[in-house]
This record gives sequence, C-alpha cells and structure tokens, in this order.
Amino acid sequence: MIDISIAIVAYRNYEDVIEAVSSIEKYTSKMITKQIYIIDNSCFPEADEERCIFIRKIDQYSDVSYIESGANLGFGKGNNLVLDMLDSRFHAIVNPDIMLLEDTLKKMMEFMSDDNIGMSIPKIVNQDGAMQHACRREVTVWDMFVRMFCKSLFVKRYRYHTLQKNDYSKPFYVPFGQGSFLVIRTSIFKELKGFDERYFLYLEDADLCKRVNEISNLVYCPYTTVVHRWGRSSHKSFKMFKCHISSMIKYFGKWGVKWF
Repeated sequence: MIDISIAIVAYRNYEDVIEAVSSIEKYTSKMITKQIYIIDNSCFPEADEERCIFIRKIDQYSDVSYIESGANLGFGKGNNLVLDMLDSRFHAIVNPDIMLLEDTLKKMMEFMSDDNIGMSIPKIVNQDGAMQHACRREVTVWDMFVRMFCKSLFVKRYRYHTLQKNDYSKPFYVPFGQGSFLVIRTSIFKELKGFDERYFLYLEDADLCKRVNEISNLVYCPYTTVVHRWGRSSHKSFKMFKCHISSMIKYFGKWGVKWF
C-alpha cells in the first residue's frame, strides 16, 4: 500500500495538468510513496496531436498513469474511474489548475494522523496570494442564487456562507469544501463509493462532503497552502449555467430543499 494516490481529471487543459503534475513532483518528498492518475475526458479527434505531446511529457514520471476515459464523463464519474485501482492510505482529489508551493501532501497526511479527520482541505489562494473562500456552509437555494447572480448585492450573506469570519490560522470543521483540492482517507472514499455520478459537474463536491461528514469529519488544515488558478478553469456560459441548475435539482432532490 502506498501513502497517497492523486487523481486529476483533464478536459482540454493539458498545459495546466503538466504544470500541476510538475509542482507535485517538485515539492513532494521522495520518502512519500505516491501514484498520480490523469483521467482524460478530452474526447475530441482534433486534439490527437496535442494529446500525444502531452502523453510524451508525462511519461517522464514513473509514478504517473494516463487513463483515457473515451468520453466526457464529467468530474465525479471521471474521478471514480480510478476508484477500484486505489491501494493507498490517502487519496487527493486535485483540479488541473492547482499548483503546489511546498510539500502539501506530506503536511496534510501528518495533519490527518488524527483518526477523527476523514477528509481535509488546505488554505487555497489565487495566484496573487489572495485567499479563495473554498470553505463553506451547507448549500442552500438562496446561497446558490447569491453566488451565481448577485454576490455584490448580498456581501454579508456571501461572507457568512463562505465562513469568512472563521480564524484561518486554526483548524475548524467544514460543512462543504470546494473540490479543487481535497485529501480523503482512501478507505472512506471507497466506503462511500466515490462521487455520486448523477452529478455531471458542480455540487458533486458538496454531496461528497456531506456524506463524509455523516461518518467522519471534514476539517480545514491551516498548515499548508496551494494555488488555484481559478480563472483558467472557469467557463461562464449558458451550458455551464444549465449544469449548475441540473446539479442543484439533483442535490436538493437527494438531500431536501434548504432555502436559507
């Protein structure tokens, strides 16, 4: 059994993935045994040449496995492709646009030596060092509406939902950790059967956090920081809006509607 497995789901963002993998390889201690899985959802023929270049670049790393999904399965189902392959103590769910600045994986595994912590999220910042508010309260209809349409009009509510009054120099319980970088005990991830594949994109992370918190605890780790290059992965379009609405229907249909 290795120390940690890492899953990165790619979709037409090979350069981001290469930078993410390079940072993991650069900063992770050689004493830590790891396996990185790249799940490629980029199922379009025009990318064949780009894909071949990408595969050649990641082939330099002996602990990186490339998996072609054959279709755009979405975030959760893409991550679940490696579920049965995992033979690790911990499993990291990592967005392609994440960059490590230090040995984050080691620090988070040390933090999770407390058996009461089933999953953890580090401090996540923008490229300019500004904090991203990735720790949040449970999802409500109102908070989704505010986040999508009118954050500037309901600043106080948005700050409440994103736990901005919390002391980020200390660990604290997190109802919902945004899924750009999460470390979970592999045993728990397998027990929960990974992500709920009914979500194509959005709120699959909220759903996973809720299920983790039913049997263990998601806890913020203040002792390490990662960079999330947010703008490089955000696609504001009507298609993405429909994905949000579809995921909201699934989430509230499963867990019950919470308006405020």
